[in-house]
This record gives sequence, C-alpha cells and structure tokens, in this order.
Amino acid sequence: MTTLQHPSATGTDPTGAFCFTERVSRAEQREQLTNATFDLLVIGGGILGLSTAWHAAQSGLRAALVDAGDFAGSTSSASSKLLHGGLRYLQTGAVKLVAENHFERRALTRQVAPHLSRPLTFYLPVYKGGPHGAAKLGAGVFAYSALSAFGDGVGHLLSPAKAREAVPELRTKDLKAVAVYGDSQMNDARMALMTTRAAADAGAAVLNYAEVTGLRFTGGRVSGADLRDKIDGTEFGVDAHVVLNATGPWVDHLRRMENAGADPSIRLSKGAHLVLKRTADWKAALATPVDKYRITFALPWEDMLLLGTTDEVYEGDPGRVTPTKADFEQILDEASLSVRSEQLKPELITYAFAGLRVLPGGPESTAKAKRETVVTEGRGGMLSVAGGKWTTFRHIGRTVMKKLSELPGHSLGSEMEPMRNLPHRLPLPGIANPHAVEHRLLSDGGAPLPNLGEDTAKHLATHYGSIAFDITRLAGEHPELAERVHPDAPEIWAQVVYARDREWAETVDDVLRRRTTLMIRGLDTPEVRAKVQAMLDRR
Repeated sequence: MTTLQHPSATGTDPTGAFCFTERVSRAEQREQLTNATFDLLVIGGGILGLSTAWHAAQSGLRAALVDAGDFAGSTSSASSKLLHGGLRYLQTGAVKLVAENHFERRALTRQVAPHLSRPLTFYLPVYKGGPHGAAKLGAGVFAYSALSAFGDGVGHLLSPAKAREAVPELRTKDLKAVAVYGDSQMNDARMALMTTRAAADAGAAVLNYAEVTGLRFTGGRVSGADLRDKIDGTEFGVDAHVVLNATGPWVDHLRRMENAGADPSIRLSKGAHLVLKRTADWKAALATPVDKYRITFALPWEDMLLLGTTDEVYEGDPGRVTPTKADFEQILDEASLSVRSEQLKPELITYAFAGLRVLPGGPESTAKAKRETVVTEGRGGMLSVAGGKWTTFRHIGRTVMKKLSELPGHSLGSEMEPMRNLPHRLPLPGIANPHAVEHRLLSDGGAPLPNLGEDTAKHLATHYGSIAFDITRLAGEHPELAERVHPDAPEIWAQVVYARDREWAETVDDVLRRRTTLMIRGLDTPEVRAKVQAMLDRR
C-alpha cells in the first residue's frame, strides 16, 4: 500500500474489519513500480534510504524505495534512541562535527519533529578511580553546551545528593561529582515511519517486503532491479536512471551483485541493548564512562529503562544478529557502575535487541571509528551509501542528493533544481506541540471517546502528533477500537487498524515491535498476537 491524501472518513469492510477509505493494495503498488521508469530507485528502507527518498521526492524527482523487510526493520529501529551531539567526539577534537550534530538535533526537536523527539537531561557520574576526573568532565560538558549555543542550559557539575533526587537508583558509593548536560531522545521506529510517510506524501513509491533478487543492466550500467514480493511471492521489476544502495549491513552484498569482485567497503559493529521495567521515576539519564572512549547509558525511555550499548566487531550474517548471554552480562555489569542493584534484577528485563553499526573500513577499533557517511560509485554506476548517525539523517539525505547531482555521467542535476529552494527545516507529518495534542485528547479528542487515560493520551500525542486525532476519531466511531490492546500498555486497538491501513504493517511484529511498543514492554502475549493477526487478516 502507499500513502495518498490523508482520508477524512473511515469505513467497515464486509469481513468486519475497520479500514480507511483511501488505500492502495500491494498489487497496485507493484504495478505502479513496474510501469514507470524512476529517476531514482533507493534499495533499503532504513533511515538513510528513507531520508534520501524523502528529499528526492521533495526535489521533484520520480523516486521509489523498496526494502527486503519492514521499514526500519533492522539497524534503524535498534539504536539507543538518542539524538545527540556526540560528547565523546570532543576527545578527538571533532568540534565542528559536534556543533553540526547539535544544529541537526535542535532542528529536529524544535522545527521538524517536536512531536517525536524531546529534550533529555544527562548525568555523567564521576567515581573515585574512574577514567576521567571531575574537572575534565566539568569543562567538557560546559564546552559541549556552548557548542549547542546553550540551548539546553549550561553544562555544570552537580553534587551526588542533588543528582540522587532526580535519579533515585543512582549508585552513590565512591561518587565524587556529577557532570550535567543536555541532549535529546526519540522513538526511532516512529521517526522512521513518519519519514516513510513524508516520502510517500511527497510522491515517492514505497514498498516493504520487496527483496532484490538481481540488478538490471543497460549497456553495462545498473538500470534497475528485479524483486520478489515476500508477502505473496510475486516477482516484478523496477527500472530507474539511478540506483542507490542504502542497505546498511547488506551494502557489500548488493555491491557484489553489481560486481562479483567488489572489495569489502565496511565493517560492522554490534550494539546490544536491554529494556527493563523501572523501579522508580527517573528525571534524567545516566551516561557512565566505562573507559577512555566508551560510555554506557541508562536511559528513561517511554516508561521503561533502556540499558546499553555494546560495541564489538560483528562478522556473521546481518540477518541473524541477536543479543547473547555475554551481551546481557556485559550490559548489566557496566550498568552496575552507576545503577543500584535493585534496578538491575534479571526479572525486570522485558526485552533485548541488537543492531549493527555500519562503519567505514579501516584498522581502528570500532569504539574509535568515525561514524561518518561514505558515498561510493560502483563499476556499473550504482551508488552505495553507508555509515552515519541517526541525529543527522536529514543532513545525510541532502548530502546524498547533492552528490547525485554532481556525479559525472548522471543527468539528475537539472531535475533537482527544486531542491535548492526547499526549506531547511521541512517538518515531518503530524508536527504539533505534543502537550497541546495531549490536552485536547483529554478534553474531547475531536470525537466522543470515553475513558481515554492520561497515559494513552500522552502516548498518542508523542508518537503521532496531530495524526492522533485521526486515530481517536476512528476509536470514537467504533468504541471497541478504543479498548487497550493489553491492560498494562497505553496502546489502543485503533492504532492496530491504523498501522495496517496507513503505516504499511504486514506482520504481527511490524505492529507490536515498530508501530507500537507492546513487544518492547514484554506484552506481546499469545492472545495479543492472535488478535493482532486476526486484525491483519481482515485487510
């Protein structure tokens, strides 16, 4: 399916499923992909590919994007959920990089996606015998806040007693001081889905679960791709003037389809995380130095606690990356440097996940490697993009488009003229003040909606922005959809219908892991999964 103009009405299909009136089936989307020659075909629906497709469509190019799995189904939904300047980069003297990261972070949290991101205070504890002293960290956080134009306050030192008031589970034994600074966080899967929607709203043709089985060539140049729909097995193809390989951990796999002898261009670093129930309310996050280069995080995220991350070389199948027992032990052990043992009991763990960072090839350790973005051109003219940070995804999309227009042998420069006039802070769909949305949802929701709790209103406001009103209208017209999917979570059944009909959800995991947070909360019970599957089957 693809996103058309936002519908104002909903209906009920003959099987009893609730659906939005305007909808394009997968078969119709495949036909659209097959019957056109696109200016740009993006292979890979992670945030780099999505951002590029979004900017391409906004530039007036005829753009298409496909992914072998779900949008943001791998690396892009397995991050630490942070939008940050990169405090540790100051150690290497990368002052300009930190300032640029802060610029992008502020743009996202203020003008582009204030409904999907929010400021977060960080505490950097200084323990006796730790890798850094209080004076060094105090100076570091002051410089860090200066590079963000003090938009998050002035970095400073705080006493252990004051810090414990905001983080009750902070370990205070041998704690000398706490350095304070500001950054931001998000729900990465929701941010990626809104970017998908932005690309589709701008005219891009997008399709998930479309696996590339081979590349097409014309005169020795890559001119498209052959694909297989993994949902129903249909084989089809897409023609394009330029093909962009944005497959993340699989970037070299696709490069070898273009040139079997292509040398490896990337390294993979595995980052694992644990999600736990919180034993107390946290008003700040902990960023604890493990050694000279690494920091471990304890982040209040949603109403849970996110711990991690690891950083180790990964050489296995990218599709099989998963947290191991050793990852669990390492994350809990490193968290215990600054978090009390009561918060780290194994029975509090609700979910674990791992993702792969894509790093430029080189001899350095993964912890020291730069998180830069590299764009290369292969023997057949296919472009490959790899690396980068979530924080700068808009900038990366623009950078890739600029490189496209400058590469010799490509004729996209004149077609991209509209891009030069695009606003630099183009907002994502649903942009709104989340507090105002929450207030209205609790007051009337735009439709009769009884018993909408504060947690559900806040959840809708901070995951959809103004689009929350479409969901509550659906629930108001069909009261059974206002019921919670699970009694211990804020999500309601209208979100499942919306995910199915408007957000390209094809599988139960799409709904429970990326459109909602039910799987991460450990609430994807067999009963819940069966009911969600039944809802998907009614499409």
